Order: sequence, then structure tokens, then C-alpha cells
Amino acid sequence: MKPLFFAIFPIWVFISNVVKAHVADVSFTVTPTPVVHMVDVFSVSMQKQVRCMVLLPATYNVSGDPYPVLYLLHGWSGHHASWLKDAPQLPLLAEQHRMLIVCPDGGYDSWFIDSDVDSTVRYETFLTQELPAFIDYYYHTRAERTGRAIAGLSMGGHGALYIALRHPELFGKAASLAGGLDLRPFQKNDWDLKCVLGDPRTKWQNWEKASVSYLLDQPLPAYPELMIDCGTDDFFLSVNRDVHLKLKRQGVPHVYQERPGGHDAAYWSKSINQVIDWLW
Repeated sequence: MKPLFFAIFPIWVFISNVVKAHVADVSFTVTPTPVVHMVDVFSVSMQKQVRCMVLLPATYNVSGDPYPVLYLLHGWSGHHASWLKDAPQLPLLAEQHRMLIVCPDGGYDSWFIDSDVDSTVRYETFLTQELPAFIDYYYHTRAERTGRAIAGLSMGGHGALYIALRHPELFGKAASLAGGLDLRPFQKNDWDLKCVLGDPRTKWQNWEKASVSYLLDQPLPAYPELMIDCGTDDFFLSVNRDVHLKLKRQGVPHVYQERPGGHDAAYWSKSINQVIDWLW
């Protein structure tokens, strides 16, 4: 039975012509060419179209076993295709692991939350209600938490852990690469945080509730499997270490690693290979 969601809410989709991915500097070769779909998903909560990139294996078909799905979130100032630019090996990873990779556009500076100061920012709702329903309807997926994972870099690393911790019934695994896992220390940084969280002098509760580190101080009913990865020269390293220590003190199993590198594409373009190996 098709989800009732689509009978109630109008969702329009545009699927572009399949394009061939140009991939270089990978350590393996796949003869079939993986495919890339560009789709526009209408968000009822935000009343706008959200562009998403869907990477499918070249051997994708609907007659075999359903495919696991990785929702992969971009960083601040990025967009739906940023990951493919930074990690052009992604289509081949989708083929190698027989999986779908879905890269949604999270806006320039949404931090993947539902904002109470900007009604056009409802990306938590989009990623937990609207987009998974769309993907599971139009693609042959494992529509269950064990077949669904979420990961991201920087702003997207924050979004991945924030959403998975708040919705462990939807996502079985979550990974953060160079994630901004505590927003509170960065009130003066120019990342437009005030635009979605409000002025910290009057909206401090928003800053706390939107931070992964604060979330871990609250009782949570369940945890997804977690992976945290950060470079030793990354300005987010201290907040990543804090989250790691909180999880360790609470006895929450997780994978934590630090490697040489900074907050840049050179770092997460390599780390994503390890993340996908860990996921599946």
C-alpha cells in the first residue's frame, strides 16, 4: 500500500536526465556507470521545493532485495551537490555497497533544525517526515531504521547526530565528520546562527536545545549507533572531544576517531570512505 502521505499532500518531483559521474582517484573500478538523479521534493512544512541528489548503483532494480539508504548532509553554505564535488567517489561507493545515497539541500545556514525564529527553516521535519516518505515511496528501499542511516560534515555533522538522537526510531546509525556538535561556544562566529536560533541574550534556550552536547545531558529513550570523526587541527575538535567524553561516561557505545587534518574537503573527502564502510 502506498503511504497515505502522498494522497493528502501534493508532492511534485522532477527527475533530471541521468548523468554519468566523472570519478577519479579511486582505488577500485566498476564497469557499470552509477547514476545520479536530481529530484525536487515539495516540503509541506516549508512550502517550497527542496532539491535533492540521489545516487543509485548502476545495477539498481526493483526486483531484488531493497536497498539501504544513507542521508548525507552538507556543510554550512553548501548545497545538495556539494558532497559530490568534494567526494567524487560517492557514486562508486553507492555501487560497491549496493546502497542509495541521498543528499538533500539543507539551505545555506539552516543547521538542519526546525527554527522558531524563521518559519522557512523546518529541516528537521523535512528530514524525518517528508523526505524519507518520498524516498521510500519512489525508490526500492529498506524502509526501516536498520536500513536507514544519516551522516554529514560540519553543519551537516551536527544535523546528522541531532536528528538521529531525537529520532532513533527512524535512523539506525549516524555519523558526524568535523561536526559542530555544540553551538553554544560559537555565538560570535559568522555562521548565521542567530538567524535560525535567535539572539542568545533572549533566546538562549534555543541555543541549548539545538546543540548535540546539550541533548546528551537529557534523558534519551534510545541511541542509534554513532560514529564521530574530527581532524586534530579542526576548530570543532574540542566540542567533538566533549561529546565523546559524555558518551563514554554514559556508557553509550560509539566509534570515535581523530586523524591529522583540518576543517576542509581534503579531510572529509577521505573520511567518508571509512564512514560508509562502517555503516554497511
